[in-house]
Amino acid sequence: QVQLVETGGGLVQTGGSLKLSCAASGRTFSSFAMGWFRQAPGKNHEVVAAIAQSGGATNYADSVKGRFTISRDNAKNMVYLQMNSLKPEDTAVYYCAARTSGIRRKIYENDYWGQGTQVTVSS
Repeated sequence: QVQLVETGGGLVQTGGSLKLSCAASGRTFSSFAMGWFRQAPGKNHEVVAAIAQSGGATNYADSVKGRFTISRDNAKNMVYLQMNSLKPEDTAVYYCAARTSGIRRKIYENDYWGQGTQVTVSS
């Protein structure tokens, strides 16, 4: 069993930055691919970024490429999402998810996911 807890959300102005953190319980964190999802009001979940078990491979949604960076620290059971040049359309609840194989695009097809943290970008 893995529990995921996201922190770091908040209110930021357009062009600002935030760094989200996701703390994972359990001793098998390094065996999971990790991903960040978001859900804006009235919209479905969207996968934002994913990172392989070793951290050697990453993928990003086109909408965040060049602005967001996903990283992980397997020694600390942590995954991060550095978000720069934030836009109002980045406003959403952000979730982290884990899966033993690659991250699936639908959040509920992954093995575990957290409760989310709100990110609001004001214009």
